[in-house]
Amino acid sequence: MVVDDETRADDAYHLACEGTALLWRGDFQNARQLLTALARRIDRPPRRRKRKAEPSQVQAFHLYRQARAQRARTLAMLLIPFEPGHVVALKRAPDVVQACTEAYGSDDEPYVTSLRELLGLIGAHEWRQKGVPIPALGGDRIHPHYGVFSPVRGEYVDLVAEAPLPPATDAFDIGTGTGVLAAVLARRGIRRVIATDQDPRALACAHENIRRLDVADRVEVVQADLYPEGRAGLVVCNPPWVPAKPSSPLEHAVYDPDGRMLRGFLDGLAEHLDTDGEGWLILSDLAEHLGLRTRDDLLRAFGTSGLEVAGRLDTTPTHPRAADPGDPLHAARSAEVTSLWRLRRGSGGRSPGR
Repeated sequence: MVVDDETRADDAYHLACEGTALLWRGDFQNARQLLTALARRIDRPPRRRKRKAEPSQVQAFHLYRQARAQRARTLAMLLIPFEPGHVVALKRAPDVVQACTEAYGSDDEPYVTSLRELLGLIGAHEWRQKGVPIPALGGDRIHPHYGVFSPVRGEYVDLVAEAPLPPATDAFDIGTGTGVLAAVLARRGIRRVIATDQDPRALACAHENIRRLDVADRVEVVQADLYPEGRAGLVVCNPPWVPAKPSSPLEHAVYDPDGRMLRGFLDGLAEHLDTDGEGWLILSDLAEHLGLRTRDDLLRAFGTSGLEVAGRLDTTPTHPRAADPGDPLHAARSAEVTSLWRLRRGSGGRSPGR
């Protein structure tokens, strides 16, 4: 249905909830106001009902994911028309040509996309231009691309910067993303780092950041599903933390269906490590607090992969949600710990360390 500046927010909300797409033909800034109004209606506290038993952490997680998915679907119903060349021909519309080109490539056909996604593209373009300062790189910046997870949660980067290095001259960075961990390893003195990823956006992003940080002589970015060929004295991986299905490309950095990447990393680590090498697994225990994985499950996976724990470094995340009692997952987030597990090829014994 075509909507414009005269459309009432309540009417738009009911249409969107019913699954009707809303093609905007009015003032662009008014469209942004309508999107905000839709979000307010979605986020209104539900009417009080008869008290029920508190859901378990697993139930709370699935209810949270269900609500977020429904919210995203509803907000995505507000569509913005584009003319060829990524031009938004609406009153007071910003110039989004570069932001859309970075995300979609060139385009000479008209199309529509949701306003919510367009605002995400604009935000991603601004982050790409501005960059994220990384203390472990002396304040130098990483410039994330659209669809590549930004290193705004710096605790995992700090763990890699602080962990004692094994006597290694070469390293693999598995699932490099922006290339931030590969750059940190190169700055710490590792002479050769092979950084892998299978996502074309991540590969382009890592290439750009490695060149920008002047470590291209020590870091090689290659396309691979997990491991490159050969062995290394240090293998680093920061896989998605939660074994659940992602609902958008960006969520692949957080949600790992059936723990595929974690299992793949562990199963291949022993054969890709030098004899005295170490594998560094950087992993949040949020999934444990949500009831989606247990610590025994993780330790058992180490043992069955022929690995043992040489040590562990822990840190507490400082992101705002951990301190927000109104967050549906507050109990789990407030207890979350991010760990760097130092793994070695096992000697046949059981993996230690709880």
